[in-house]
Amino acid sequence: MSVEKQIVSVSDITRQIKMSLEQRFPRVWIQGEISNFKHHTSGHLYFTLKDEGAQISATMWRNRVASLLFTPEDGMKVIARGGITVYPPRGSYQIDVEQLTPVGMGELQIAFDRLKQKLAGEGLFDESRKRPLPMFPERIGIITSETGAALQDMRTVIARRFPCVELILAPVRVQGAGASDEIAQALREMNRHGKVDVIVVGRGGGSLEDLWAFNEEVVARAIFASEIPVVSAVGHEIDFTIADFVADLRAPTPSAAAEMIVPDRLELLELLRNNEYTMRQALAQMITTNRERIRSLVASYAFNRPKDMIREFVQRVDELHRSIGTNIAHRYERAAQGIESLVKRIRGASPRSILRRGYAIVRRGESVVTLAQSLKCDDEATIELQDGKVVTKVQ
Repeated sequence: MSVEKQIVSVSDITRQIKMSLEQRFPRVWIQGEISNFKHHTSGHLYFTLKDEGAQISATMWRNRVASLLFTPEDGMKVIARGGITVYPPRGSYQIDVEQLTPVGMGELQIAFDRLKQKLAGEGLFDESRKRPLPMFPERIGIITSETGAALQDMRTVIARRFPCVELILAPVRVQGAGASDEIAQALREMNRHGKVDVIVVGRGGGSLEDLWAFNEEVVARAIFASEIPVVSAVGHEIDFTIADFVADLRAPTPSAAAEMIVPDRLELLELLRNNEYTMRQALAQMITTNRERIRSLVASYAFNRPKDMIREFVQRVDELHRSIGTNIAHRYERAAQGIESLVKRIRGASPRSILRRGYAIVRRGESVVTLAQSLKCDDEATIELQDGKVVTKVQ
């Protein structure tokens, strides 16, 4: 008796397997380790879930990725919920992931990581926007519980280190429902009316749930919007909150925040004394050095050369004065001699001088007669001699 062969296509058998698997495993929870993780440009996630003995491909579509509270990574242990499906083109089965949860992580931790990633992407944690604290604050705003130990710790530290500073308290609830809104409102009020130089936001230690008010987005954005530098002082040294990342400065504890904000007056006094001593020593050394320099300059040839030059010029002036005087005297003497000679010559050329030498001047009327032929017979003439005049008639 022959058995009739039933031949089916690859597509048919794959479709039958797909229907069988999807009906048999419509929803399963699989725990495993992520490997070969890929976030496609389409927004879909592709990865492999594996354990010590096997592995299964996994796909998470883009519309479900938006609900993730964390970023999957290779090596992360997770629990995936979804249905088993078959991908016909490869003939492989896979899990169509609807929900993905990290193993060992609570909902608060997941929410913390999600908000941290979101705010970091918006630039709220950038170091470039963080402002330095004032070196000598006059007024400090404190936002915390008025009954908590954090406030008393900060008061004690500030009173010891820098008692002249003024503290402005904005009392708020630091945990429980509505605490985050109170903290954010206090930050806004402090910016509007506080007139403070720096703001401290904080509380003492506690569990993640206790500190959750400082992990709320409303608090983070209020810190980011503050025009006054903000110091976050939440919990103990090992505790980190979203407020720590947004604040201009993170203090490990409230007491540490007080120490970081105000200087130590004793250290300042010691610094002032040291500076005073250093300045006095430097000034004394400067005076001594400059005094020696002045003495050296006074005794130097270059400094005394102007005085020598002045003396030389004075002596030269004296010499020139004497020379000019002598020259003027000589010139005067020569001029006097020349004048005297000229006077003698003038006197020798005068008519009276000529008359003394035996000459006479003949005048006819007022005119001087220089030629004998100009006189005619019977003309009267006056002859001027050395000792007088004689009137005569020409014959």
